[in-house]
Amino acid sequence: MTSQSAILDRILADVKEAMKAKDHLKLDALRTLHSDIKNIAINAQTDITDETCIDAISRSLKQKGDAIEQFRKAGRDDLVAEETAKADAMRGYLPAALSAEELEKIVRDAIAEAGATSRKDMGAVMKIVSPKTKGRADGRAVSGLVQQLLG
Repeated sequence: MTSQSAILDRILADVKEAMKAKDHLKLDALRTLHSDIKNIAINAQTDITDETCIDAISRSLKQKGDAIEQFRKAGRDDLVAEETAKADAMRGYLPAALSAEELEKIVRDAIAEAGATSRKDMGAVMKIVSPKTKGRADGRAVSGLVQQLLG
């Protein structure tokens, strides 16, 4: 497994910077992210690419979001702040988020490409849209927009 990822290279460089700066929160977040990326590549038996990194970051952010929600319900504001800081550190490695207009254009183009006319065709549209929006838009928001435009 070799790295062909600019994102991973940036993460590893930032790990060194966080170590020098003694930024334990960021260091912990980046080490976890590096481990997640390596695990995904090992399990898939592939090289580490930017796409692998984006998958890992997206999964980690979803897990962090779930953890933040649980800590908030439990009244653990200290852990909410810690997990939020770690999520913010991870979020910086994702590609720039799509604007609402860009997302709508991608969805409309996918609907046209799939020849979709009703919500029954949602799976075909999502199959086209998902790779184009991965790591750049929330999956629930994409799904909702597809439903809205097909409905």
